Amino acid sequence: MSHHIVEVRDLAFSYPDGTEALKGVSFRITHGECVAVIGGNGAGKSTLLQHLNGYLMPQRGAVRVGDFPLTRETVASIRRSVGMVFQDPDDQLFMPTVFEDVVFGPLNLGLSAEEAGKRASEALERVGMTHLKARPPYKLSAGEKRAVAIATVLSGLPDVLVMDEPSSNLDPRGRRRLMDLLRSFEHTRIIATHDLEMVVELCRRVIVMDAGQIIADGPTAELLGNEALMLRHGLEKPHSLRHQHPH
Repeated sequence: MSHHIVEVRDLAFSYPDGTEALKGVSFRITHGECVAVIGGNGAGKSTLLQHLNGYLMPQRGAVRVGDFPLTRETVASIRRSVGMVFQDPDDQLFMPTVFEDVVFGPLNLGLSAEEAGKRASEALERVGMTHLKARPPYKLSAGEKRAVAIATVLSGLPDVLVMDEPSSNLDPRGRRRLMDLLRSFEHTRIIATHDLEMVVELCRRVIVMDAGQIIADGPTAELLGNEALMLRHGLEKPHSLRHQHPH
């Protein structure tokens, strides 16, 4: 299933003000992996994620999704493979009702109204939000908005889910529901987050970033359990790893 592979090679990007957000980032993520991208504010996490489906284009280096390098010619097909859930759900919810938001993507792909409606209904059922399909998005709670934003991406049937701070602004119940949902997915998942306890529970692999570079890439427990590494890069060892038995 090569279409699920995400590969980044020597990726560099600077903003117009001269800020170097990415300085030669390289990694490869294969089918079905759940990988966390962590780092302090300004590490380059969001900039990296926005390259994975062409919201930003490489200034140097390359992004490849499956058999396709990211170019202006391939960006439309790559966006069908890579679904992006933004940090703020309000960036994705703009229609009068929840259902109209979720059906928007499939209709945009050229599906018939019947097929698009079927996909939207299935996506809402998957995230447990069918009962809210007629509600205006602005009347939803933060957790409900997050779930519906994920449904708007799922309705496009992507192979890869990319998420930027998915647990931010959620209460404990909403966070638990989100984690149960993410655990149920078979998609390749790439999650940028400050929620390191969520990383411990969901992701077997973690990529640590600092100042636009990858500092470490490896097993979650090994890297997050390395207190010196974490502190050196503005992070803290998760509480759940502090009291583990050595065996």
